[in-house]
Amino acid sequence: MRVVALGFMLAVAACGGGDAADDAAPGQSAPAAQTGPTGGGSIGGTIAFTGAVRANPAIDMAQEAKCRAKYTSAPMNPIVVVNNGKLGNVFVYVKSGLPAGATYTAPTEPVVLDQDGCLYHPRVFGVMVNQPIEIRNSDPVLHNIKAVPTQNRGFNISQPSEGMKTTRTFNTAEVMVPLECSVHGWMNAHVGVMSHPFFAVSGENGTFEIRNLPAGTYEIEARHETLGTKTMSVTVPADGRATADFSFASTGA
Repeated sequence: MRVVALGFMLAVAACGGGDAADDAAPGQSAPAAQTGPTGGGSIGGTIAFTGAVRANPAIDMAQEAKCRAKYTSAPMNPIVVVNNGKLGNVFVYVKSGLPAGATYTAPTEPVVLDQDGCLYHPRVFGVMVNQPIEIRNSDPVLHNIKAVPTQNRGFNISQPSEGMKTTRTFNTAEVMVPLECSVHGWMNAHVGVMSHPFFAVSGENGTFEIRNLPAGTYEIEARHETLGTKTMSVTVPADGRATADFSFASTGA
């Protein structure tokens, strides 16, 4: 499959994540809720991309030889990833329509954010409020991870050694929280922090699936880090599947 990428203090640090050997990252589906109203319904669909396919910018890793060595060709910054007209790394979630007063308990299992090849992996992901995020350093270089939220408390973590792990949580719903690197400007990721488990991230084939929904009509939002947002109303039948197909263009329209 050919993936076309367009246009994911005193310490000096580098940040990033992602397995440099992988050319396709699967989308993310949230785990089932532990409490709160759920059901047998689901919403699935495909994120299409239209317009000119422009190359993502190349990354100059000349100063990070140990990261550069993990690539067989020049590394690219995967800001927009398109495969056969389908768009990956789109965060899709239920924006409204859940029963009033519904509450959900976050899973105790952490979501892993890795730093490998001086890129974040995954570039886009979701967690529930108070769900652990385990941040790993898989590179033999110094990394720094900086969260820049508007609703939550930010953090700035240094991981100077390969194999280090740090756990953080966010305590307020927020879509999306940017994650940055204090040293390497190409290193970015985005996390959607949700009060419920009804979210997913499109894979590189553009598909996503939100499961375990009770029957009802929902406002669904699809958000991409540079191409903007799309919304639609979707009615989910009991024990049935509704379809929500979105389309983004290179202009963000």
